[in-house]
Amino acid sequence: MRVGIGWDVHRVEEGCCLVVGGVIVSSSIRFVAHSDGDVLTHAVIDAILGAAALGDIGSFYPESDSTKNMRSFDALKEVVSIVEKLGYRVINLDSTVIASKVRLSPFRDQIVGNFQTVLGCDVSVKFKSGNGVGEVGRGGAMEAMAVVLLDEGIQERSD
Repeated sequence: MRVGIGWDVHRVEEGCCLVVGGVIVSSSIRFVAHSDGDVLTHAVIDAILGAAALGDIGSFYPESDSTKNMRSFDALKEVVSIVEKLGYRVINLDSTVIASKVRLSPFRDQIVGNFQTVLGCDVSVKFKSGNGVGEVGRGGAMEAMAVVLLDEGIQERSD
């Protein structure tokens, strides 16, 4: 068994569209980012890569023309495929998103479902407000943390 932790933060600005966990959660703000900026998916990717001792998201997806506006969930699918080929399987995901500008709880089931489909495991997604503390708490940014458990010696999923 191997454990990995991931974290990400991005500023937000007016514009379309804000994606969290592969779900559009706002059409009036967006992340300031090279890709779609999905902080939760970025944190999950880093947690998976860390658990497999493969580095971080920037090692696989550096800022370049080919990754400009990339959908983070596409990157997650690729990373899961890579670690499965190495004999790992994600057993569990626990995550937290801190956001004060957008209420995320109405999207919880959809976000959890997206991760369950790709990871094939139990998924926990929690939401916090930031309580007015710092840039995240005042609504100028959003951050996410994720912890995953990988198991070794598992055959690649056939689905």
